[in-house]
Amino acid sequence: MVITSVSNEKAKAVRKLAQKKYRDAENAFILEGIKPVREAIAQNRDIVFLFGTESALLRIGNYAGERVAVSESVYASVSEERNPEGVLAVVEKPSMKPQKCNARCLLLDRVRDPGNLGTIIRTAAAAGYRHVFLKECADPYNPKTVRASMSGIFGVTLYEALDDFASYIEVPIYAADMNGEDVFGTEKRDVCIALGGEADGLSDAVRAAAEKIVSIPMEQASESLNVAVAAGIMMYALR
Repeated sequence: MVITSVSNEKAKAVRKLAQKKYRDAENAFILEGIKPVREAIAQNRDIVFLFGTESALLRIGNYAGERVAVSESVYASVSEERNPEGVLAVVEKPSMKPQKCNARCLLLDRVRDPGNLGTIIRTAAAAGYRHVFLKECADPYNPKTVRASMSGIFGVTLYEALDDFASYIEVPIYAADMNGEDVFGTEKRDVCIALGGEADGLSDAVRAAAEKIVSIPMEQASESLNVAVAAGIMMYALR
């Protein structure tokens, strides 16, 4: 059966997941696009159900769980993509309970732009920073963040960074700041790179926990770098 009403309960449930309060209540998020959905299936992620047009669902291939087929107009009513591919998965959110980490990682301090957060997660997965601690950041399961991560959300483990973050990050914390030492002259080692948000920069608590302050050299006329760009440079410079 193909659902043709935008008022259908499944369509309503998917539409609500665009809002954080419903993602938290349902402990689920939306993953949209053929390639990301295929990757989630291949990695045995906890998928609640697939939702899409009949033609798009056929392109997913083998999946033993629930498939909800809908008309193109119903799918358009739930999608936030400019050029939707016609399929999404509702996926259970993994736990973000903080755990001890003794490997290279990131500490993101009030990074509140979903696009920047997703881009950082994507780069972290590519650069081998498999643990990302989030201190008062944007919701990593916001559809914009998930989309910008380009499936990188499955390549890292995300943790909520609480006030005692320094007690479970067991590698030295290097904080990024324009007044620090040149990151390219710093010893390459496993560290936790701390980056501040777009508006407020590093908090006093994160700055105080840092063993070293490092910076990216820039021309004098340049004021600053986008936090996602800075994160990528830092990750590769310190690997």
